[in-house]
Amino acid sequence: MSSGLHLLKLCVGIDSVEALEASIARRRAAASDPMNWHPVHVTRMFPRRASELLAGGSLYWVIRGEIRARQKILALEERAGEDGIRRCAIHLSPELVRTLPVPRRPFQGWRYLPAAEAPSDIARKAGEEALPDEISEALGLIGVRL
Repeated sequence: MSSGLHLLKLCVGIDSVEALEASIARRRAAASDPMNWHPVHVTRMFPRRASELLAGGSLYWVIRGEIRARQKILALEERAGEDGIRRCAIHLSPELVRTLPVPRRPFQGWRYLPAAEAPSDIARKAGEEALPDEISEALGLIGVRL
């Protein structure tokens, strides 16, 4: 990663990287212009360190207690809800990149994640499929990190 700063967020309601990939695919297919579509995640707090995040940062997803994947942050947009509360729309790349699993305790909202603490991407050869989450988790339990 080129950025020195990323975001970390719990992926609520998602039990696996495959489920997150399927959710992204469903939303893309339902979009009016699927080729130019990208996911947007709305959160209550607007990052004060936005310029650092926009310099190549990603949103890292915590799934079932582990950082498992990331999406590049494309833009941050201020939005006001119907209640007048300022919110942040985080525009993300539709590409989901799997990462080495790293345990994280539950938290609310999002947290900044310095690049030094961000897990590495899982490198895959072209056409190679990722290991299913169950196998990755089992390997992690015995200390094997891919």
